[in-house]
Amino acid sequence: MKKKVKKSCLIVLLCMVVLGSAAVLGVNGYVKHVGGRYMLSPSAAAGMEDVDCIIVLGCQVRDNGTPSPMLRDRLQRGVELYDLGAAPKLLMSGDHSREDYDEVGAMKRFAVEAGVPSADVFMDHAGFSTYETMYRAKEMFGAEKVLVVTQEYHLYRSLYIARQLGMEAYGVSAEAYDYAGQSMRDAREVLARCKDFAVALWQPELDGVGEMIPVSGDGDVTNEWPQKPAQALA
Repeated sequence: MKKKVKKSCLIVLLCMVVLGSAAVLGVNGYVKHVGGRYMLSPSAAAGMEDVDCIIVLGCQVRDNGTPSPMLRDRLQRGVELYDLGAAPKLLMSGDHSREDYDEVGAMKRFAVEAGVPSADVFMDHAGFSTYETMYRAKEMFGAEKVLVVTQEYHLYRSLYIARQLGMEAYGVSAEAYDYAGQSMRDAREVLARCKDFAVALWQPELDGVGEMIPVSGDGDVTNEWPQKPAQALA
């Protein structure tokens, strides 16, 4: 009798694992399918009209304040699109939750040193997650039609979220070469796509959005570090 119970439990457990794996793979494939439909080449992006801004997604900044290789490639692509006339503004979104760690400051500095006028570079100091970046781009900066720049593996999810939030979003990959640790990032991204699939359905409101700062205005109004940055979405 005990053997039959154990066998039944194992069968149920196996079914749950199979169904769970199928659900994860199904959601992952769906998010990639939707996001992949809106990926463009730089030349195609440059031919678009009425784009509000180019959103460059932040990632690691080194201790000396310089961008990591992945972030550098995103910034170079963003500046390239700006120079091509794809959009009149850049929106740098990243983690500036502490005074001693400033992704967006390094991002704006890179763009300005590359020749972009400071007034054309906005900073979102509380872009702690992909969902928060897209939510704030729409609700705080008033962006409706955007170009998103990040590496391809991340671009599928970014575009999916932006589209779910009601933005007309297109993306351009910042891929330059194979980055160290990419296999691990690819694996984590499968789970992140599943998480943000649910978050995009739920669409939680974020605290700390504040009054609107139209991305059509002067980006220098965002230069000051917020006194009480919003907390990252768990």
